[in-house]
Amino acid sequence: MNLLKSLATISGLTLVSRILAFVRDVLIARIFGAGAATDAFFVAFKLPNLLRRLFAEGAFSQAFVPIFGEYRNRRGHDETKLLVDHVTTMLAIILFVVTLIGIIAAPILVYISAPGFVKDAEKFELTVQLLRITSPYIFFISLVSVAAGILNTYNKFWVPAFAPILLNICFIVGALWLAPYFDPPILALAWAVFAAGIVQLLFQIPFLKKIGMLPSIRFSLKDEGMRRVIKQMGPAVFGVSIAQISLIINTIFASFLVAGSVSWLYYADRLMEFPTGILGVAIGTILLPSLSKCHADNNTAEYSRLLDWGLRLTVILTLPAALALGMIAVPLLATFFQHGAFAAHDVLMTSRALVGYSVGLVGLILVKILAPGFYARQDIKTPVKIGIVTLLATQAMNALFIGWIQHAGLALSIGLGACLNSAILFHYLRKHGIYQPEPGWTKFFFKVCVAMLALGLTLWFGMGSEQSWLASSGWSRILRLSALVAGGVVVYFAVLAMLGFRPKDFSRRAVS
Repeated sequence: MNLLKSLATISGLTLVSRILAFVRDVLIARIFGAGAATDAFFVAFKLPNLLRRLFAEGAFSQAFVPIFGEYRNRRGHDETKLLVDHVTTMLAIILFVVTLIGIIAAPILVYISAPGFVKDAEKFELTVQLLRITSPYIFFISLVSVAAGILNTYNKFWVPAFAPILLNICFIVGALWLAPYFDPPILALAWAVFAAGIVQLLFQIPFLKKIGMLPSIRFSLKDEGMRRVIKQMGPAVFGVSIAQISLIINTIFASFLVAGSVSWLYYADRLMEFPTGILGVAIGTILLPSLSKCHADNNTAEYSRLLDWGLRLTVILTLPAALALGMIAVPLLATFFQHGAFAAHDVLMTSRALVGYSVGLVGLILVKILAPGFYARQDIKTPVKIGIVTLLATQAMNALFIGWIQHAGLALSIGLGACLNSAILFHYLRKHGIYQPEPGWTKFFFKVCVAMLALGLTLWFGMGSEQSWLASSGWSRILRLSALVAGGVVVYFAVLAMLGFRPKDFSRRAVS
């Protein structure tokens, strides 16, 4: 299987998902605005999302996928299926307990994650109510992530990539048609989250059955593979929790700032997730199974070449995205979100956070490429140690920046922290001889910088004044933004083509 083709498939489906996510966020901004109710919902949704990343997409995938790949490559179908059964059953039990805790201890969790809400009793109670509805999402979506890890290892990349589309459809249905039937209307979004977890899980079941990996209920603490997964999950949970702790601390800080700060950070983060999902998550997803196979076969040369391929793709695609997000933050936000209750002031405040995030976009995506270089080798401790350093540095920057630029300082700290994280990961990969750069990096980087200069000039002269974007109408913004983005894309890739870049240069087959 061609990795570039797989990347295009995942990125294409992720693009559809992100477009629907923008539609959903535009609807949420238009219908609910950026105030107390949306702050309450975003906190209530962030907590199960945090646990999802902690237990499923984070710690579980890092611990499970390399071991699952090893079983598939070396031990045959029956032992691999037994591993899936035992691991899934154990994880389901843990997730059920975590979900119950989330429901019962909702007031405590809200108090910890958003203590600034306590001074507003109505806002606090609404957040607790919303959290109790969204908590079961962690159970269903974590099982979805188990299915995704299995399907990705079998190179069925498109199925897990399609699942998030269903989440956004549920959100859109909830915002457009169900909100009028709830009091307060924001409850519709919480129930949309609940339903989305079930729908995504049901969608993947037929594909698991087709490859003979639909889990059965089997419980055994004696299974060697399951014990290895649990052993790996220990440091993995700690490592992933470091990044999530940083996000929680940011929410705590933001809850003490002016009303709307949580929402401004949320909407900026939504735009940031567009390139991180399309590029970072997609490349990391297709790299991990192939890297795991190389490690199992002791093919160190191919292991290094795969990492080099991922890094070059990241540089050539992420640098222009970071530049564009920083330069045209106001045009993007005004076009997507300045409707109804989301005013020009909200656009300007959110743009400050987006610029802060954009500084670290390359770092955020590089972490998703470099970290699998350790996970595929079943080395989770090294990224954990690096994560601790990153957490401490990020909080030091928070203390430095928040008094200076308020909520934008929180975004900037996250971005700079990601850059530090990726730099240290890269250093250790080189130090231990895991990654050896292929020839031609200096020339490659110089050409990308030339194309970046052309892109920056195009955006600068094409954008005009920020005030014109805030004052113009909806369709006028859409047409102008479309022309600006299209012009930037054409100029950037045209310059790359003139400098000798061709798509076939990045073609690479998966290791099988």
